[in-house]
Amino acid sequence: MDRPIGMFDSGFGGLTVARAVIDLLPAEHVVYIGDTGRYPYGSRPQDEVRGFALEIAWSLVQDHDAKAIVVACNTASAAALEELRAQLPVPVIDVVEPGAAALVRTTESGRVGVIGTVGTIASGAYDRAVAATGEMVSLTAIACPGFVEFVERGQTSGDEVHILAERLLAPVQAADVDALLLGCTHYPYLARVIADVMGANVTLVSSADETAFAARSELDRLGLLRLSGDEAAEHRFLSSGDITWFADLGGRLLGPELRDAERWHPIH
Repeated sequence: MDRPIGMFDSGFGGLTVARAVIDLLPAEHVVYIGDTGRYPYGSRPQDEVRGFALEIAWSLVQDHDAKAIVVACNTASAAALEELRAQLPVPVIDVVEPGAAALVRTTESGRVGVIGTVGTIASGAYDRAVAATGEMVSLTAIACPGFVEFVERGQTSGDEVHILAERLLAPVQAADVDALLLGCTHYPYLARVIADVMGANVTLVSSADETAFAARSELDRLGLLRLSGDEAAEHRFLSSGDITWFADLGGRLLGPELRDAERWHPIH
């Protein structure tokens, strides 16, 4: 199956998922769209995010012949997953369900936390996903406005980030959680700061690897995995915003694959 896996995010966060997919499935072609021209999604109305998600996903299917869509954005997953799965003619893999499953597997105390954008947390997507696991855990879900903006500026350490993290993470510290899900694909870039604030007794869970495993499982189940051959996998990265910035910052976050970043033009 030479058709690519399509992936998208509001910007750079989904590159954590792209890295995991590329590393786990090195034979697969990947097309990634970062909607940096309209980021961040976290504070936007859900209807607007849903429209963006459908537009990008359909572009991946129609313009790039994607054989599957990975929604590498928690906010878009929370806002649009049902519509994407109902409308698209290809399988849709999200980041919310794999992350929730990993979170409940990780905890020993039964007290878990998730941090995400305002839109993701307000949607209740993680409350539903954790409940759907059937595990008896106590979930504390906290929005962390400002984290995404720091990552998108390339500022992932320093006093300013640390002070914000101490303030935002206080409620999950007070809940005495032993496992914390980074419920935004941007947050792994802040993992060192978050781990420092939360302490050694709290395990951080990133949904990137779990999403890659879910993608492999679904593609294998449907017979869509690409077998390793003579032709190397092609990885294309597109952005709706400044291409030079996307290639530079994205390259520092993900690797040399972004040096040939291309323009993606939204309809609106």
